[in-house]
Amino acid sequence: MTTSHLLSIVDMGIDTHQEPVVYMRSDCHICRSEGFTANSRVTLRFNENSVIATLNVVDGQLLPSGTAGLSRIAMHRLSAIEGQKLMVSHAPVVTSLSHVRKKVFGNKLSDDEIADIIKDISAHRYSDIEIASFLSVCAGSRLDVDEIIGLTQAMVECGKRLSWSGQNMILDKHCIGGLPGNRTTPLVVSIVSAAGLVIPKTSSRAITSPAGTADTMETLTTVNLNLKEIQCVVADTNACLAWGGAVNLSPADDLLIRIERALDLDGEGQLIASVLSKKIAAGSTHAVVDIPVGPTAKVRSDKEANRLASLFTQVGAACGINIRCLITDGSQPVGLGIGPVEEARDVLSVLQGDNDAPLDLRERALFLAANLFSLSYQESVEQGLLRATSILDSGKALQQFQRIVQAQGGIKQLPEARYQHTELVPEACAITEIDNRKLARLAKLAGAPGSPAAGVRLHAKVGDTLSKGEPLFTLFSDSEGERDYALAYYSEQGNPFTINLT
Repeated sequence: MTTSHLLSIVDMGIDTHQEPVVYMRSDCHICRSEGFTANSRVTLRFNENSVIATLNVVDGQLLPSGTAGLSRIAMHRLSAIEGQKLMVSHAPVVTSLSHVRKKVFGNKLSDDEIADIIKDISAHRYSDIEIASFLSVCAGSRLDVDEIIGLTQAMVECGKRLSWSGQNMILDKHCIGGLPGNRTTPLVVSIVSAAGLVIPKTSSRAITSPAGTADTMETLTTVNLNLKEIQCVVADTNACLAWGGAVNLSPADDLLIRIERALDLDGEGQLIASVLSKKIAAGSTHAVVDIPVGPTAKVRSDKEANRLASLFTQVGAACGINIRCLITDGSQPVGLGIGPVEEARDVLSVLQGDNDAPLDLRERALFLAANLFSLSYQESVEQGLLRATSILDSGKALQQFQRIVQAQGGIKQLPEARYQHTELVPEACAITEIDNRKLARLAKLAGAPGSPAAGVRLHAKVGDTLSKGEPLFTLFSDSEGERDYALAYYSEQGNPFTINLT
């Protein structure tokens, strides 16, 4: 490599999310000599660091001659210094892309082929478009059980793993999503760990929903814990409520989730591999998986739910983790709050035993905790339910939650939204249905989860009757634009409520 391949670094200050981008002039001598064109994949080297980046070609007015502009993520991964020299060369051929093309044409992938794809994604050798292609074909043509096992194991192998010496049983729980407000995890973790069982919970941020467990917990305490911090918290409390993306347990999954979020896509095989790879990497031995079923939930029928449950169980067994799937009611939202802060209010309300705490959230959390107790103590679910109820009603779960929060950095004060709007019913009516998807979209348009205080608080659920002028819901947002955008969606096409006038 000669000095002719060196360009001076310009920090463009452009946020390209997690995909490194390099900006070069159309008349750049390197572009001409190497045949680079817009969207070419190139290798960038600065000192000992290197990244593969996507090339964007710009007019000469935007960059001085002899320079290359870098996006923020490219600057970060290279630890680049503006004004210093950068080396540009052809990116290596990514041979695993041929495996993706093989799947496009409907062929089954071997374990080695899947491992090659995941290794290259983890090493940032795929562009966002190429990751999107892999996710789309996996969702569209469905992975079979062998491919899902291979994908799960490959994702585990590419990250770090937690181990818990002296512990024979490590518990976990997960909900596949699609049900707004279903924030049972902090409750289940508090109940189960209060009984002395170990449940180191690492959770994701929202993918297609208005809030993930990590988003909700972040409004209450610190969730960006490293591996050592997680181990210290668990040693002190038997549990944690941390963000999994901060500890590199399954880095390929985090990269895939970022593209899934942009595509609003959550394919069956990727869903199972994502969930189980995180559980296995966290050292879990036993887990319950909540699969809500309803006309506007992620899973629409019992047939589909039973298929998913069977796959979870088979893949879990092949990967050495005991999975119990629970098919639950997903016909309407759980709790009253939708969005990080509003869901945190519901969690605290249940833990504190408030008279107006959402009963459905309480009952769902107790049921999940009962199943974990059933797995742990080899007792019936009914016995587990009595145990869980006693722990929650005695205040022990609240005390345990406070211990976990304190160990993770202490309690935060919940932020308040700058704008809110309460929608009143124009006539006396009964609520007959709530569309989960439209309600989730309403909360996201209001700004959730990006703005933690944004979201929706329901004042009525299915089966409730309201008199004229009573509140139906309150919308929270941090900007007038998001408030008005969400309300326009509600009034024009996105009303999630089906009502009968009384």
